[in-house]
Amino acid sequence: MDFLSDVSLVDGPFFWFAVACGVTGAAVLLWRRRRSWPIVVAASAAMAVGIVALVHWILIDVMAVFSENLPFETLLWSTAAVAAVLLCVVRLFRTGWRGRLGSIAAMLGVVLLCVVQVNSYFGLNNTVADLLGTAVARIQPLEPGLQRAAEGKAGVQPSEWKAPDDMPRSGTLRRATIPGTASGFSAREAYIYLPPAYLTSKRPSLPVLVLFAGQPGGPADWLTGGQLRSQLDKFAEAHAGLAPVTVLVDPNGTGSANTMCMDSRIAPADTYLSQDVPNWISKTLAVSTDHTKWAVGGFSFGGTCAVQMGTAHPDLFGSSVGFSAEQEPALAKDRKKTVADSFDGDVAAFEARTPLTLMKEHRFPGNGMYLTAGATDNEFIGYMKVLAEAAREAGFTVEDHIIAHSGHSWDTVVRGMPGALDFLANRWGLAK
Repeated sequence: MDFLSDVSLVDGPFFWFAVACGVTGAAVLLWRRRRSWPIVVAASAAMAVGIVALVHWILIDVMAVFSENLPFETLLWSTAAVAAVLLCVVRLFRTGWRGRLGSIAAMLGVVLLCVVQVNSYFGLNNTVADLLGTAVARIQPLEPGLQRAAEGKAGVQPSEWKAPDDMPRSGTLRRATIPGTASGFSAREAYIYLPPAYLTSKRPSLPVLVLFAGQPGGPADWLTGGQLRSQLDKFAEAHAGLAPVTVLVDPNGTGSANTMCMDSRIAPADTYLSQDVPNWISKTLAVSTDHTKWAVGGFSFGGTCAVQMGTAHPDLFGSSVGFSAEQEPALAKDRKKTVADSFDGDVAAFEARTPLTLMKEHRFPGNGMYLTAGATDNEFIGYMKVLAEAAREAGFTVEDHIIAHSGHSWDTVVRGMPGALDFLANRWGLAK
């Protein structure tokens, strides 16, 4: 059944099958020999717009499920799906049983296309294995043989590294639980990428990259939507097997939680990320002890979290990478709700922990920040520009890039990661 796991959901035969189903279904639903039918179609479309707008308002402004508006593309495809359902319902009352079956099939075809298009936009589940989680489930626990040796001897520096003949051609993935020893925080399993050079008998002193996913989401999203393993393997191939030991960490505890990566009444997330995670990495993995060779990064919520860690703990993370980061953490569009829920309405306590305040009050000479946003993601382009300007004024070495033909999706990460890795490689002394 492995061939089914490898079936692509974003291109290839299945994708075009969904397109054919959607186009055919739309044609069936839209065509009818009744003079009043165009009015019914227009009314269904208008009602669909209203329903999607209402649900979006409830999710964003009432329930605060998301802290930012959903991308326009996803709302557009959602509207098309709702309109198809409404047209199907109308046709059920005006046709015989064959017509009803045809209408249901047509509606399902349109909905299938809409779901595929939304998934394609976000770029999270590229294959059936990504969707079902089967590939991630096969990742083995971190075994003692891949952990730091008891004597903890430092490896050779990257500038002195020579790849042995028996070095593996690609890195490997492992999983582990990082306990909240100091914080008491309970996180989901972390995933670790170990580059080819790490898998040799004489491990070099490798840099560290800690990554956070979006919210809702989890660490495994970096392996599916972020295509991280192939990205890092390509980087290692171009650098004699050298690449960062990369740890995909959970700052939220559950897929729907939002800790804002802060110590607040919600959770001791900052303590977990700034104490428990670095301590575990240093004690468990054979990595560089020089924290200028450590970086933190993330996408969306995770990008915001990375900028927070890079500004709140510059001694731990010499570089930070923010893909589609917000200018400050948020629980909801309404800032008052964010402050009320996290700091009992204490605005000063909240702002004291935000990147813009920290960059205004402190200097960060020698630290680096790499920021990106998708070209159609206008709101987050604005955030990126604000953060980049503040970072430059605070002394960061900054690069900011707009990723062409991309939005608020994992596609922005996939296409922006090579540039981010090159930026870090220059800072780590791994540049070719």
